[in-house]
Amino acid sequence: MSRTSSMRGLALLAVVGPLMLLSAAPPLRAQESGAAEADRMAPAESATVGEPEEGSVCRAFYYAKRFNGRRTSSGAIYRPERRTAAHPSLPLGTRVRVVNIANDRSVVVTVNDRCRKRSFDVIDLSRAAARELRFLRGGTAWVRVIPLDD
Repeated sequence: MSRTSSMRGLALLAVVGPLMLLSAAPPLRAQESGAAEADRMAPAESATVGEPEEGSVCRAFYYAKRFNGRRTSSGAIYRPERRTAAHPSLPLGTRVRVVNIANDRSVVVTVNDRCRKRSFDVIDLSRAAARELRFLRGGTAWVRVIPLDD
């Protein structure tokens, strides 16, 4: 095989190879909204027979370090070692039980701040609450938020 024919073979492979990969890929869709993406990423709900579902499933994040010492919407100072949360719609002062769906760990927090409204349900937790739920390293978790009657 001559050098010219091997160069043509490589050029042909460089053109045809990506086309073959593209033909095997699924067709592109229009960009999905955040809500559709959150629904697609949501964990499968598995309810025990006879046990009613309570609360709402949402994505949990935790406060960035830059918020340490800043005032919250309620006027309190954010302290990462306290079990507090920010929620876009629950009334300030509401105590909620947050259950990590992945490992069934739970923590009771007090809503004392607001977070940005997003196209999917969300709750921002203090670092202490995220540590108890064991998602501090991963950054986010799917949780069930259950308002408590005091």
